[in-house]
Amino acid sequence: MGHYGAYEKVTRGIRITVRPVYLEEQSEPASHHYVWAYQVRIENKGDETVQLINRYWKITDANGALQEVRGPGVVGEQPVLEPGDSYEYTSGTPLQTPSGLMHGWYEMESDAGERFQAEVPMFSLDSPYERRALN
Repeated sequence: MGHYGAYEKVTRGIRITVRPVYLEEQSEPASHHYVWAYQVRIENKGDETVQLINRYWKITDANGALQEVRGPGVVGEQPVLEPGDSYEYTSGTPLQTPSGLMHGWYEMESDAGERFQAEVPMFSLDSPYERRALN
């Protein structure tokens, strides 16, 4: 992977790297409340300008409960990335279990008006409270 705890995937010249971090200070294990931040870096390694239009996430907790999140952009923005550009943001998610898995995609639109899905690699949400890893 290169960096410890980083997950990476490339679709059509768009490289997406995710680094999840467990937020001890925001979590309350006694109340079954566990919170993670995840830092996402989107790099345009291709030769076409693209815009991030929509996001889609699939979040699965340790009990197998599935949560789907979809909506326009990321953190309220629909960034445009020219060739060589990169964009970073940090978001977060709570779970009721001490571990989980996330993956999804960003719907990108090329300057030619073509839409495609840039895959976000599956990454695990791990905390010190889990007995075993999911994957």
